[in-house]
Amino acid sequence: MKVLIIEDEHAAARRIKKLVLEIIPEAEIVGHMDTVEGAVKWFNSEQEADFVLMDIQLADGPCFDIFDFVKVDIPVIFTTAYDEYAFQAFKVNAIDYLLKPIKKVDLENAIQKYSTITKGKEFNSGYQEIKKLLQPEKPKRFMVKLGSQIRLISMDQVAYFYTENKITFLTSWKGKRYPIDHTLEKIEEMMNPGEFFRINRQFIIHINAIQGMQVYSKSRFKVELEPDCSLDAIVSAERSSRFRKWVSGL
Repeated sequence: MKVLIIEDEHAAARRIKKLVLEIIPEAEIVGHMDTVEGAVKWFNSEQEADFVLMDIQLADGPCFDIFDFVKVDIPVIFTTAYDEYAFQAFKVNAIDYLLKPIKKVDLENAIQKYSTITKGKEFNSGYQEIKKLLQPEKPKRFMVKLGSQIRLISMDQVAYFYTENKITFLTSWKGKRYPIDHTLEKIEEMMNPGEFFRINRQFIIHINAIQGMQVYSKSRFKVELEPDCSLDAIVSAERSSRFRKWVSGL
């Protein structure tokens, strides 16, 4: 049995490979991809797999982007850290879904289930429902609290998000700063990747908030934001390559 692993966390990928080989000693791991781009190239090649273990959030975007570029006609076992409610809702579909950290018994049951499914048939028929369940809706506005007052800030008013002293702030185009009850991790899942980009652990910025850029080191940039921010917005080294593509519209 040939297995493809699409997972951007290398420790998780090693664990998945180990579990697969424990369950199916004769299995062949035909590839490990950690990006949407890499997965698309693999599916466009002449290589084959019996099923795919695919993480929802990859290094360069959600795995759903893969299906916009190529036809995937083999069964997929999705893996992610979504909450228990989504996990239970997904169980009514014909495609399996494993909650991280993955348990051996769950993976074993999923593999047994997939071995009985006709290639592609049930996977393709349920794709739109899967996307609806697992890809969060883009929020239209945020609710912020100012003293005893509640204010609604629409998405088109947001220039960037950042954290300071363990508090997440939203900064509007008018330079107003508001604390919000979301982590940057959650916001990153919600944002339109064409408009917003997480440059480091502390900032998610809108493309139009970039007033200028400076070379900060060999592989890092310092972004000049508008409205101005008291904190330095420096693109991390590991995100630098994707940042270049994002600002170029690639």
